[in-house]
Amino acid sequence: MIRSLPLPVTLLSLCQALLVTGNILLIAVSPLIGASLAPSAWLATLPVAIQWLGLMSATIPASLLMARLGRKRGFTLGNLMGLAGALLAILALHQGSFRLFCVATFAIGIGIGFGQLYRFAAVEAAPPADRDRAIGLVMGGGVLAAFFGPWLARHSHALADTEFLGSFIGLAVLYTIALIVVHFTRLPGPVDTRTRGEPRPLSQLLRQPKVVLAIISALIGYGVMTLAMTATPLAMAHAGHSFDHVSMTIQWHVVAMFAPSFITGRLTSRLGAETMIVLGCALLMASAVVGVLIPSLTGYNLALVLLGLGWNFTFLPATGLLTECYRPEEKARVQAANEFLVFSTVAVTALSAGPLVSIAGWQGLNLWLLPLPLLPIAVVLLQRLVFAPQRPQIKQQEK
Repeated sequence: MIRSLPLPVTLLSLCQALLVTGNILLIAVSPLIGASLAPSAWLATLPVAIQWLGLMSATIPASLLMARLGRKRGFTLGNLMGLAGALLAILALHQGSFRLFCVATFAIGIGIGFGQLYRFAAVEAAPPADRDRAIGLVMGGGVLAAFFGPWLARHSHALADTEFLGSFIGLAVLYTIALIVVHFTRLPGPVDTRTRGEPRPLSQLLRQPKVVLAIISALIGYGVMTLAMTATPLAMAHAGHSFDHVSMTIQWHVVAMFAPSFITGRLTSRLGAETMIVLGCALLMASAVVGVLIPSLTGYNLALVLLGLGWNFTFLPATGLLTECYRPEEKARVQAANEFLVFSTVAVTALSAGPLVSIAGWQGLNLWLLPLPLLPIAVVLLQRLVFAPQRPQIKQQEK
């Protein structure tokens, strides 16, 4: 019989759904707003890149603040930053200010950076045996967002006299609801490290084979996905597709990103994280092949679905793998390092999307992406050959 997960895990899943709904909204509208306000086509995706820079800049402070203040206060602070960013974006669109819009997306990015830790909070709120299921349920909250986010994008962008202003009113409402949900969610308080052992040096923690694989897999999975996804609205608009087509393509991409989450945990437990990561990388490469060979609406839809599946099968197993590699007194530093490295890469890929799709086109972009997922596969093979007999298990060490 399958045990039910604690209520806080379910509420964290709702918070994740609200966060991803806002992210989908931003994916659909931010490149188009950038294209209309930016002084150059090369800067069209700059607001998206700055959003990721905001996320990146929040990763280390968010982890360390939550270690000191607790998850609830940290998530409250993050949602307040997101709300402030949404209100700034409304002002920027009203004034037609590209610079102010970039400031707004930076603040929103900080809020998203705090929200990225929902999955780690779910692990802490669930019994150890249900770790992968808890991650899957929280990330599965994105399924609701996959339908509501594009719907919100389609129905809010023309609500006000200024195009897309209504979208950020909707975003502000999402952050307000998240604040209320966090307020009523019981989460573990700060970790008292005074009664625990001496934490290992960060350099030693990051050299563990499992940590190396987890970070590289998350980095490649998220980086490839972000580059292709950020370029999609621009490429589709350039090819003459309507905004409705763009939003529907993004919708099915996000469904593919999050729908498997309900079974990814069980598959990971059965097949192993390494096998799932290899499968995810194969799907990422299949997405790039479709993007190269089928430059049509059908091709965009299929490529983005495969892209979402590939992200899920790399990022979620990598998250679970990472949580096996640290003790409670070490988690803040390891999580901070992981988030910083992953989302630094994501910021670079988001910034590169506009120039790359302008220079190389959709097919050329996918051709460039095709070999990148081979890196995690190579790490898996190398570790099986060299490091597998030497892998330490923390539980065994603590015994």
